Amino acid sequence: MIKRFGAVLLVMLFLISLIGCGNAGNGGATTSPATSAQTASSDPAPSFSGEPIKIGHAVALTGDASVFGQSEATGLELAVKAVNEAGGILGREVVLVKADTRADPAETVNAVRRLVDQEKVHAIIGVAQSGVAMSATPIVTAAKIPMISTTSSNPYVTINKETGALNKYVFRVCFIDPYQGTATAQYAFKELGVKNAAILYDVGSDYSQWLATYFEEAFIAAGGTITGKEAYRTGELDFRAPLGKIKETSPELLFLPVTQKDAALICKQARDIKIESIFMGGDNWASPDILSLGKEAVEGAYFINLASFDDPRIKGWVEENKSAFKGDVVRNAILAYDAMLWLADSIERAGSTDGEKIATELENTKDLEVLTTDSFNVDPATHNPLDRAAYIMTIENNAFKYVMTFAPAVN
Repeated sequence: MIKRFGAVLLVMLFLISLIGCGNAGNGGATTSPATSAQTASSDPAPSFSGEPIKIGHAVALTGDASVFGQSEATGLELAVKAVNEAGGILGREVVLVKADTRADPAETVNAVRRLVDQEKVHAIIGVAQSGVAMSATPIVTAAKIPMISTTSSNPYVTINKETGALNKYVFRVCFIDPYQGTATAQYAFKELGVKNAAILYDVGSDYSQWLATYFEEAFIAAGGTITGKEAYRTGELDFRAPLGKIKETSPELLFLPVTQKDAALICKQARDIKIESIFMGGDNWASPDILSLGKEAVEGAYFINLASFDDPRIKGWVEENKSAFKGDVVRNAILAYDAMLWLADSIERAGSTDGEKIATELENTKDLEVLTTDSFNVDPATHNPLDRAAYIMTIENNAFKYVMTFAPAVN
């Protein structure tokens, strides 16, 4: 049974289901009253009518990114359970249909096509990686099936890079790369007192390339100097050549907008050749893999995260549901939970499972209470959430430690 915040959310959804079509299409505020877990648990088991509402989940269940995907899947299962215990959506049971993307664009195309063409899902939660998510966009757009990405932070997930047009059926629940690039750069300059930095990035990753660019631009704008910027290709394991060039520039900080596994190897090799810089990374670092692989080399490093388990709203939920997770709980689980509550609320307000109507209500969401905030709002021009917090984390004693919630100054 989900208590505390979960109980509030269960009753929120139950009340929405009672008033259902009366709020359809209003696009207005969607807040929830508080109640006790005891009240929620005393409700009889709901009875459903009509065909189930099928929600697809396109995520990496196997492969290198599965540590994120498996945890995300569990978080989404808990969210669906909460929705169904509150009466479902529009009085109908919610059924989750999973499809493995392996964090690969080609596999993602196959997975999303199966969800759309064979499973006939009404909406999709996923895909988690930016470059991979973009491969799904033409499919969901043609089918008019809304898709909410959990952790795809590239701006061009929701905006067409070539035309600048809004991708009508694609949304995200996380902040975007320009925001996290700005946050990491300003935190390094203002809070750590770093005046010069170097960058090592993966030229084969859209995420890595763009985040490197956003950090560079924001760091220079803050008054800092970039001493060197080096690249490698996806799959490389020996980083000593680019690290040797970076060492010659003596940076105070080395920014690594790369995967957790690459970051661990880079940090170890950097220390091996006596680079003494502070290490900093993006939200990709939020995986226990970086601790087990990097060990003492990543001690004292910093990174930005999409959520912090030290947030009181989240901490209770994680502790009460740890038994459901077969491995470590990662931030994807929290964002998947938020995405499901956002989707459930939007379908209720749409009063329909029609994709175009759901997309309209996703776009019009205002002041919705979800797991991470009691005021979730969406920018209709970009389909990005507004005012998402950025959490600065450090690695201390082989564990992640919350440092602060940092709001960068943005234009």
